[in-house]
Amino acid sequence: MSKRDYYEVLGVDRSADQKEIKKAYRRLAQKYHPDRNPDDNTAAEKFREVSDAYEVLTDSEKRAAYDQFGHAGVDGQAGGGGFGGGGAGGFGDIFGDVFGDIFGGAGGGRRNPNAPQRGSDLRYNLEIELEEAVAGTNVDIRVPRLSECGHCHGDGAEPGTSKKSCSTCNGIGQVRMQQGFFAVQQACPTCHGRGEVVETPCRKCHGEGRVKETRTLSVRIPPGVDTGDRIRLNGEGEGGVNGGPAGDLYVQVSIKAHDIFERDGRDLFCDVPISFVDATLGGELEVPTLEGRVKLKIPAETQTGKLFRLRGKGVKPVRGGSPGDLICKVVLETPVNLNEDQKELLRGFQASLEDTGSRHSPRKSGFFDGVKKFFDDMRS
Repeated sequence: MSKRDYYEVLGVDRSADQKEIKKAYRRLAQKYHPDRNPDDNTAAEKFREVSDAYEVLTDSEKRAAYDQFGHAGVDGQAGGGGFGGGGAGGFGDIFGDVFGDIFGGAGGGRRNPNAPQRGSDLRYNLEIELEEAVAGTNVDIRVPRLSECGHCHGDGAEPGTSKKSCSTCNGIGQVRMQQGFFAVQQACPTCHGRGEVVETPCRKCHGEGRVKETRTLSVRIPPGVDTGDRIRLNGEGEGGVNGGPAGDLYVQVSIKAHDIFERDGRDLFCDVPISFVDATLGGELEVPTLEGRVKLKIPAETQTGKLFRLRGKGVKPVRGGSPGDLICKVVLETPVNLNEDQKELLRGFQASLEDTGSRHSPRKSGFFDGVKKFFDDMRS
C-alpha cells in the first residue's frame, strides 16, 4: 500500500517550522493513541503513521531527503523498528521529545530536583484613595508567604541529622510506569522527584524546608500612580527551595471611586451643578480641585453640559510629564420644592418668553422643527 504524504499526515504546510510540526504531532498522537481507542483497530496504524511522519520531518537531513526524493529518500529510516524500536530516532525518543514536559521528562533532559530553585512571585492587591494616588503615600501591608525555615535553613531535616537516598527510585527521582507497550517516566511518589528522603523531619517545618509567615512591609506609593500600575518589591515573594533566591512581590494598585472626581489618565473630571439664574445671567462659582478651591467664571447663556477646562489641575503622571487638566461639566439644576408664589413667577416668565417667539430657545425651536419635518417626510 502506498504511503501518504508526511505533510498531509500531520496536516501541515511544506513550509511548516518545527514548532508547528511538533504541535500537530502532539494533537494527532493523543487522538490516535491505542490506549484511547481500544475498540478502533486502525488507531495503532494511524498512530504509527503520524510517528513516522514526525520522525522524518523533525530531522533536518531526513526532511531534506524526503522533500527531494519523497518516501524513496527515507525508506528504512523512519519507524526505528516499531514502537519499542531501539536506536536513535525510535518512537521512545519521539515521545520523550514531544510529551516529556507532561510525563516528567521521559527521554532525557530531566532537571536536577535538588538544584536551587527560585521562590514564587506573589501579588498583593492594594486599594488606595485618589488623593493618596495623586500625592503619593506610604502604606503598611501584611503579606502571608512561605519563607525559608530558620531552624533547618531550608534543608528539611532536623539539624544534626541527614537525608538518605530514596529506596523507591534508588536516588534517581524518577520511576518508570509501564502500560502495555506504552512506558513513561514520572516523578517518584515517595521522594517527589528529589531522590532523597528525610529520616528525621525538621520539627519546625516538618520536612518542607519552608514555613508560613506573615510579614508587615512598608510600601512607598509614588505620586501619580493609577489603577493597573504595579510596584515590585525585590526578594519579598516566597522563599526559594534548596537555597534558591526568594521571588518578588508585586503590589497591584487600584484607585477607589471618588465622591467628586473621576480620573482618566492624567485628567480629572467633575460635574458642577449650577442654578437656572447663574446659567442664564452668568456668574462666578467655586469649584473643588485636589489643591483646594478655585473660581470658575460662568458666562451668560451657558447651556447644561458645557465643559470648562482648568489647565494643570489634574494629575502629574508617575512616569513624568506635565500635569493633566481638571475638566468641569456644568449641569443645570432644576429648582425643587417651589411655593405657589415662585411657581406663579415662573409661569409669568414662561409666558413672556412665548410672547417674543422662539429667539430665546433656538435649540428647542430647531428640535421641534426637525420633528415636524420628519413626520411630514413620512407621510409624503
